[in-house]
Amino acid sequence: MANFFIILFGELQRMKRYNIVTASTVVALLWIGVLYLTEIPDITFIFPLLIYIDVTSMAILMVGVTIFYEKQEGSLHTMLVTPISKQDYLLSKSTVTVLSSVITLVILYLYAMIFKEIDLNFAGLLGAVILVALFHSLVGFLLTYSSRDFTALLINMMKYMFVLMLPVLLEYIRIIDHQLVENILYIAPTKAAMILLYASTGDAELWEIIYGLSYLVIGSAVLFVLALRKFEQFAVRESGV
Repeated sequence: MANFFIILFGELQRMKRYNIVTASTVVALLWIGVLYLTEIPDITFIFPLLIYIDVTSMAILMVGVTIFYEKQEGSLHTMLVTPISKQDYLLSKSTVTVLSSVITLVILYLYAMIFKEIDLNFAGLLGAVILVALFHSLVGFLLTYSSRDFTALLINMMKYMFVLMLPVLLEYIRIIDHQLVENILYIAPTKAAMILLYASTGDAELWEIIYGLSYLVIGSAVLFVLALRKFEQFAVRESGV
């Protein structure tokens, strides 16, 4: 546990050094700009949509950015010969990613509370953000492992967004309105993520919430095991050993 907190502190320092904190702040300000330009006073429907886009895409991107920066510094190979466990390494990166998503959520929610009308269960939304960010940080590990460089990671992330994120988004705003397609989308983890985020408005059914929780909790456990198994192979490959 002591090693975990040491690594976690190091991750926070790296986020600052790599200007990831600055980038996250800029993204949060961009979302505030979107909310500002929204003429609808009550943004209860729109708010989970923005959080969905941010928490899924940014969680994947942040993990990839930090790992490829570490690759440039040559610190990935060091991980193989230090007493730091792979579990602590993965958990620390996932934790700072979740923390970043939570900070973005708080900033946007405070703005919405002050300048807009919003009626959400914040505690429920916070729990959903934590779980969705954790799941997608682990997705970020696997996409990074399969990417030779940062450009390849962006391409892989765009594929993920196009196949799994965009259809759910289009369904949410009713551009896709076909029962068969809607049923098929339950296969996607992004559907579970949207349900949990949208549940904070109070409109989701109980079975949908149970489905979303079960999907992301079990999925996170499976992805964590896969990320652990593939990490050493990735670190060896990228360090040139």
